[in-house]
Amino acid sequence: MSSVYVFDHPLIQHKLTFIRDKNTGTKEFRELVDEVATLMAYEITRDMPLEEIEINTPVATCKSNVIAGKKVGLVPILRAGLGMVDGVLKVIPTAKVGHVGLYRDPETLQPVEYYVKLPTDIADRELIVIDPMLATGGSAVAAIEALKKRGAKHMKLMCLIAAPEGVKVVQDEHPDVDIFVAKVDEYLNDHGYIIPGLGDAGDRLYGTK
Repeated sequence: MSSVYVFDHPLIQHKLTFIRDKNTGTKEFRELVDEVATLMAYEITRDMPLEEIEINTPVATCKSNVIAGKKVGLVPILRAGLGMVDGVLKVIPTAKVGHVGLYRDPETLQPVEYYVKLPTDIADRELIVIDPMLATGGSAVAAIEALKKRGAKHMKLMCLIAAPEGVKVVQDEHPDVDIFVAKVDEYLNDHGYIIPGLGDAGDRLYGTK
């Protein structure tokens, strides 16, 4: 069973309050999501392995640490996941970025893949799958499946807000993928919206209805 990490950092929780607020406009919403993504990136990379190298400072030679192991890849789920990518890139500027596009079939309500573009070496990368909302879990499961089908082996899922129902679906379908969120909310309503949630993240990021 995968683990769920909820970031209780005061700055993340403070900014999340204003992200939720319906009176927060598009510009401020976008900026806050970007800022929280940066803060979450610090936490999600906490377990990166280090190795010691020798360098020369202006005054002496010393041993110091650098990140070792796998390179990082970011995979936002279109379109809302794009709103968090730049925030993560501020911390991990060398990460490569792939994209997974999904839409919900109006009849079956199941996610349908319409676009996948990935780095050629995803099997060798630690991938962070990004979507602000983990609601039913359908999109996250489909995105992870799309990545595994193309050779991905190491993944984490990063979301702003999750519903318990979505968390369970991802854990059941992909027990090898840990979930990182700023908050696990109360439940999903009959329309599949997270309660209390923040509304439609894509619409609020891009000013659409």
